[in-house]
Amino acid sequence: MSDVIADIIVVMANTPSIEIRGKERKQISAFIVTKDMPGYKVLHRCRFMGLNGIQNALIEFKNVKVPKENLIWGEGKGLKLALVTLNAGRLSLPAACLGGARQALKMCREWGNERSQWGAEIGKHEAGASKLAFISATMLASDATTRLGGAWVDGKTQDIRMEAAMAKFFASIEGHTLIDEALQMRGGRGYETYSSVKERGDKSYPVERWYRDSRINQIVEGTNEIMCLFIAREALDKHLKIAGDVLNPKLGAMVRLLALMKAGAFYAFWYPRQWLTAGVFFQFWGLGPLGKHMRFVRRNTHRLARTTFHLMLRNGPKLEKKQNQLRRVVEIATDLFAMSATIAFAHHRRKQKDYAGIVSIADVFCRIARTRIRARFGAIRCNHDDISYSLGRKVLAGKMTWLENAR
Repeated sequence: MSDVIADIIVVMANTPSIEIRGKERKQISAFIVTKDMPGYKVLHRCRFMGLNGIQNALIEFKNVKVPKENLIWGEGKGLKLALVTLNAGRLSLPAACLGGARQALKMCREWGNERSQWGAEIGKHEAGASKLAFISATMLASDATTRLGGAWVDGKTQDIRMEAAMAKFFASIEGHTLIDEALQMRGGRGYETYSSVKERGDKSYPVERWYRDSRINQIVEGTNEIMCLFIAREALDKHLKIAGDVLNPKLGAMVRLLALMKAGAFYAFWYPRQWLTAGVFFQFWGLGPLGKHMRFVRRNTHRLARTTFHLMLRNGPKLEKKQNQLRRVVEIATDLFAMSATIAFAHHRRKQKDYAGIVSIADVFCRIARTRIRARFGAIRCNHDDISYSLGRKVLAGKMTWLENAR
């Protein structure tokens, strides 16, 4: 236990269920536990691919008696406590990704000017310049989404569960891609450890450590797969409330008929509005060169609403199992959110000397995001999900083990 330093931990645990209106409701409660309590034992310190400074552990509780005053908030409120803290955690993660991105950009700029290949510095070749552009643009987008979410948290005026989840989803994926590009630009020295490069007298950057440390961001604070399901569920929630009973084959015919009439009245107005984007070409002129990107966001927000509705009609309750399609929907929504935040941030800071060129950086990010969005809309219509699923099940069943053995 000597190499695990925590003296105090917060434990979430099941506590006795309660009965509400004749139905059992399970409860999760939060407790403060200290390591000097009898029955508390650290069995193993976990070590990871990266993040070598953290001290996670496998802990055993054997008849640990926790005083009543160590209960946090009250019995049954542990899950609420966990969910409340998730927003802050999901916003702190993209902020951490941003710190790493700034270091990566600095390294790439310096190395791009120092390293020469084929008669020119590598940063001046198209491949090197493209990496610098991608890193700069992606970093700005992460900065914008994080600042926006943080401002909303400070304002305490709205629920930002969706925005915090999308900021985490975006920064964890694009932040790792950014670090991967930086490692590639650094070449063999990027794959080599910091100490090894330093020992042989070269200028050293901890690029391989950045790479290892950044990978965890797609797992902690809710895996990105869980983030997709959460965001998709929130996006579909209104439709499920309105039309869920229509699509539920377990309900009686009369119940479904009444639900159909209610849903029909709503969608008779809602659906046509998703096609009507009149005047869109006259909007957002005040944003200057970024106005065209905001018009793209507006048009494709309506397109995404229509597409999600079509997926729900086509798949019914089975849509929740179409995880690849839901991921594409979430990826489109996240890029649209990132574009909006980036445009607003760039427009707000465009006249400040400390943000020279911010509009051109935002323009590059929006062009990158637009390319991804178009591709993902195309993949919703045309994909190989069913064939891949079938192959995956065959591999799982052991029908392709010859792939695992050398011949």
